[in-house]
Amino acid sequence: MTETRSFPKNFIWGAATASYQIEGAWDADGKSESIWDRFSHTSGNILHGHTGDVACDHYHLWRSDIQLMQEIGLKAYRFSISWPRLLPDGRGQVNQAGIDFYSRLVDALLEAGITPFATLYHWDLLQVLQDQGGWTERSTAEAFVEYTDVVTRYLGDRVKNWMTHNEPSVAAYLGYWWGNHAPGVKSRQASIQAIHHLLLSHGWAVPVIRQNSPGAEVGIVINISHTEPASPSQADAEAVRRMDGMWRRWLLDPLYGRGYPTDLLEDEIREGTLPAEGLFFVKEEDCQAISTPTDFLGLNYYTRHVVRSQDVPESENLPATVIPPPINENDYTEMGWEVYPRGLYYQLQRFALEYHPPKIYIAENGASYSDGPGADGRVHDARRIRYLKEHFAAAQQAIQEGVPLAGYFVWSLMDNFEWAYGFTQRFGLIWVDYETRQRILKDSALWYQQVIRENGLPVSG
Repeated sequence: MTETRSFPKNFIWGAATASYQIEGAWDADGKSESIWDRFSHTSGNILHGHTGDVACDHYHLWRSDIQLMQEIGLKAYRFSISWPRLLPDGRGQVNQAGIDFYSRLVDALLEAGITPFATLYHWDLLQVLQDQGGWTERSTAEAFVEYTDVVTRYLGDRVKNWMTHNEPSVAAYLGYWWGNHAPGVKSRQASIQAIHHLLLSHGWAVPVIRQNSPGAEVGIVINISHTEPASPSQADAEAVRRMDGMWRRWLLDPLYGRGYPTDLLEDEIREGTLPAEGLFFVKEEDCQAISTPTDFLGLNYYTRHVVRSQDVPESENLPATVIPPPINENDYTEMGWEVYPRGLYYQLQRFALEYHPPKIYIAENGASYSDGPGADGRVHDARRIRYLKEHFAAAQQAIQEGVPLAGYFVWSLMDNFEWAYGFTQRFGLIWVDYETRQRILKDSALWYQQVIRENGLPVSG
């Protein structure tokens, strides 16, 4: 017999995308250059020289893409809005063609019975603002508020679920510290300034959204992984403190009214990343603005990190790493990320207990597997189904134990431009032929269709 382990009534099942990764039309209808346009057009930055110039051509194929969403049975769709498409100069003159594109998209989603969840910023800053310093400058946070006002005045009557930023830590660290994402800056101090102004722009934007979109729910999305020490040593515990602090506490503590963590600030001053006065770019009122209350917290989860200190010899740091060697193809995704669904359960519990958000969404979760169409024309991606099933089960356990998880967005709706990896990694529920733009629902999409229809996981017994 088959039974179903049900999720709460009105649980939101969705899928997610981002504008630069799927839209294409990079210079069409008045859109200006983004930092990802510049970065991907610069030789050596993206694997195989790929760009998002055309990507999935969602800008032209959005109607058929919504039909596929309907076929899967999605209850919600998380998408991001391209700032350069709406305000080509970053501020000032509104590009009506850009507004019209998103307005038509929202109308069609609502007609299809799919709730729009709009992300205001998913990394595609305007190049003109980057030329003025980008997120290292307070003026970019001010420009973001103007952009937020424009978007929510035009769409706030229909869109009632808003996410200000996607993964501000990734935007800051990979974009301004390590330089392997746009805009390609390599400065630790720049990344700290960028994070602050990203968070500040979030705090400033929340009341603007509430004013322009009455009754809307507002939140922010951060990326998480489950972090463990490789051994019981003090050195590895210290390494976990640093990594966990950098990716979580440096964002969540100020967002929830605790200010920036003093231990991490002392680390940066001691190591010379920041001057003795510390966060010289932070004004007295900033932390209050950043901690403006929100309605939900979005979490993106993919894997865990087992951390080993680099400060001591391995011989003094036993036992060795706790990551088991791969036994079969299901242990790691093609991104090289360990499949560790238990980490999602741990992190949901942790964030619920430590920060008490009113509501949590899994804003992204998924896996990269390159399965393509077989002789029968179908895409048999059994590994993705297994990945999702195990992570859904982990989320369900967390719900049963009191975590206020309200929805789950699979990453991603379709195969797309995967940032520095170009088109080499496929996360989609829908397979995309990048030459013809043909779409095929993968087996995982059909399995997800059943989960949504039954609002639960089928369990064979």
